Amino acid sequence: MDHGHGHSALHRAPAGLKLATALALVLTVVLLPRPQLAGLLVVAAVLAGLFALSHISILFLLKRLLLLEPLVLGVAGLMWFQPGGGRIFAAVMIKANLCLLTTILLANTTPFTELVRVLQRLRVPWLFVTTLALMHRYLFVLADEAERMRRARASRTFTRGRRFQWQTLSSVVGQLFVRASERAERIYSAMCARGWK
Repeated sequence: MDHGHGHSALHRAPAGLKLATALALVLTVVLLPRPQLAGLLVVAAVLAGLFALSHISILFLLKRLLLLEPLVLGVAGLMWFQPGGGRIFAAVMIKANLCLLTTILLANTTPFTELVRVLQRLRVPWLFVTTLALMHRYLFVLADEAERMRRARASRTFTRGRRFQWQTLSSVVGQLFVRASERAERIYSAMCARGWK
């Protein structure tokens, strides 16, 4: 389901306002000292209110959060071995998850093209904006390519072992990397031929 084009009050809010609010919430979370639980609870309450306005399914939000949770655990896990590691670990986990929830909510209530327009109006360097737009465009192309390769591989194999599946996945990822590099070269050549600099 595409949540970016919904009809809730949060979806209808201007993209610039949503981006400014998201940045303010993330900066608030990052700059709060570790023991400031009250401040984090205020941010969590604001996020809960925005979430209620968005009419996005809680299950969808949790799935997205769980998908990114290994990254959070990886960063927070490094803090475990410092003095007072348990408290630092908990603080980093809470802060990182609040920042993730903010960005997930922003990404799923604002079409990407509107965010790009806001960045252009803010005079963000054009190279950064162009790179961001191209990355967003070709992520979907790469996802389609990966799915085609996975289907083709699955149709040619009959072994269902877990080890074989991991070997297949690593092979597909390697081939996808090679194809993505070749495609990037072709696209860059085509863009240069049309006068892009």
